[in-house]
Amino acid sequence: MTPPQDPGDPPDRPVDRPINLPVEDALDLHAFAPRDIPSVVDEYVRAAHRAGLAHVRLVHGRGRGVQRGIVQRTLDRHPLVREFWDAPESHLGATVARLGVQGDEG
Repeated sequence: MTPPQDPGDPPDRPVDRPINLPVEDALDLHAFAPRDIPSVVDEYVRAAHRAGLAHVRLVHGRGRGVQRGIVQRTLDRHPLVREFWDAPESHLGATVARLGVQGDEG
């Protein structure tokens, strides 16, 4: 979705303004390249935490497990993630993370 253009912008020119989207409790990662997954997951977890979500679901697909591994390594190192697990109903196609407070040990 492209944001509305300023009247002075030439038509069909991409606009470089951020688009604010609502943060939901699930994010489908299929559209992202593996190299982008760590930063996407990091930004999403931070936004979800700011929005007050306690749990998030990251849909990475089953495949060969490349996306799953990247997602879970990123979650394992993230200061706002208390724990994570494979979503049982997805047969290794999604990971659920429980968010906590930064620096929270418990």
